[in-house]
Amino acid sequence: MIGLKEEIVLLTLEDGSGEVLGRQGPAAALALAGAVLMELSLLGRVDTDRERLLLPSAAPTADAVLDEALRALSLDPPANTGFALAALARGDAERRAALLEKLVAEGLLWREKGGFLRLFSTRYPKAAGREEVAAVRERLRALVLGSEIPEPRDALLLGLARATGLLPLLFSAEELAASQGRLELLVQVEALNRSLAQAVADVLSGRLRAAGSA
Repeated sequence: MIGLKEEIVLLTLEDGSGEVLGRQGPAAALALAGAVLMELSLLGRVDTDRERLLLPSAAPTADAVLDEALRALSLDPPANTGFALAALARGDAERRAALLEKLVAEGLLWREKGGFLRLFSTRYPKAAGREEVAAVRERLRALVLGSEIPEPRDALLLGLARATGLLPLLFSAEELAASQGRLELLVQVEALNRSLAQAVADVLSGRLRAAGSA
């Protein structure tokens, strides 16, 4: 099974062309930063509540992307989850590039250099026949549009996608409008979703930047 951070990268790529979906702005960077924090939390390297972010262990995780993030957080410990998200989001380009290369190496994506009118671009089409590349979208759609009880991991991923505004990449406007009640129920299953959702809102509203300059 690939990690939450790899699944976030796959969610933001169009299945056929391998191009980034939509105008994501800071959403994709915050989603990837949140996925990293979630994985570190699940591994016992990070602990959060509404006010603080703790780093109980700096032991390596054997995952290069997670270890890079853990080193960055340990060198300059953030005050809370919101500051951690903002700090990690600033390293999004390098982190995303590393994850794309990892997914290429594992055969889930393939690299396509830009052709005519795309001289300086690189696309990452998803490999045919690998169920992992479509599984994350299918799981989240089935979870929201169905009636199953979510696995904790999928509840976390859904909460992260909702908090960072990525759900329109997965659902039509009509589907989202009809599913608001179930979405609210699903994302409340995991306490980590609630703290991350508030932290994302703080980052997007600029409250953290304002607090930092006060």
